[in-house]
This record gives sequence, C-alpha cells and structure tokens, in this order.
Amino acid sequence: MTAETPVFHRYVRDEAHYADVLLRVREVEQTLWIGTSDIKDVFVKRGKTARPFLGELADLIGRGVSVRLIHAKEPGPNFRKDFDRYPALIEGLERVLCPRVHFKLLIFDLREAYIGSANLTGAGIGMKSDGKRNFEAGLWTNDPDLVSAAIAQFDSVWIGEPCDTCRRKAFCGDSIE
Repeated sequence: MTAETPVFHRYVRDEAHYADVLLRVREVEQTLWIGTSDIKDVFVKRGKTARPFLGELADLIGRGVSVRLIHAKEPGPNFRKDFDRYPALIEGLERVLCPRVHFKLLIFDLREAYIGSANLTGAGIGMKSDGKRNFEAGLWTNDPDLVSAAIAQFDSVWIGEPCDTCRRKAFCGDSIE
C-alpha cells in the first residue's frame, strides 16, 4: 500500500455482506483466503440466475488465482454435489479442516479483508430471503494493521502452529502438521 492509498473501514451488515463482500471475490487477482466455521452450498447472482459460489471459486482457480479455505467441519451433501461439478476445485482448491476455527475471514489479494461474524452459508453471507437471514456484522478494510492481523491469524492455523497444544486433534479430518 502506498502513501496515496486511502485506508477504508466499512461496516457491513445483512444484505451488504452479500453485495459488498461475497461478490468482491470476482475481482481477486492473485490470492483469496477464506476462513469460516460453517460452510454450506452458498449461491451468488450471475446475471438473471444464481449459481453456486463454488463456481466463482472454480473460475478464480481457472484464472490462476490461489484459493485457500479453512473450515471447521465437513460440509453437507449439497455442497459436495456442487463441489464435484467443478473439476478445477478438486486439484486447485487448497483446503484445511480445523475443528477449532471459528473466525470468519475473507482476505483479498493480501490487501483487503472482511473480518466479521458471517459463516460461508446462505443465512450468513450468502443469498437468503428476508426473514431467513442471520443478523451479521463485519468490517471490510484495507487498513494494513488489520489486514496483517487477519493474515497472521489465518496463516498461523494454515501452517499448523496451534496443533502442538490443541486438545481437539482427535476431531481433525486433516492433519495440518
């Protein structure tokens, strides 16, 4: 970030999670890191139709973007069915399962971050009709200190730093270490 780059902090809530944060994924150029406790088959608008968010991730991978995902539990059958529709995800999506993860982070090109409460679910950050959406809050920022802190937390889990002292190893589906 240069001296000319303004720092922004934007409080996002409810529908803005979807409109401002999830759709920002399409603009990622090099890296996208996603951390979430729960993950489900989230859909996004594509023209007049909706498509699985996994399709957006597959498009990024197809463009050479590095996509990392940390989540706490295995997703359900709808997610797995859609996952299998996108072969790029099988080879290109870097994924770690860690049952201790409860943070919700989206880190865009290591320059911007969403830090908030919304899981990668329809009721959290995805498309959901009024009356079915969770009450979420988050901060979308390019502040170097906040983005660095988000990167450090994500990377620490990604490389397995907390694994030595973790008392939930028996529940890990993936060995990080």
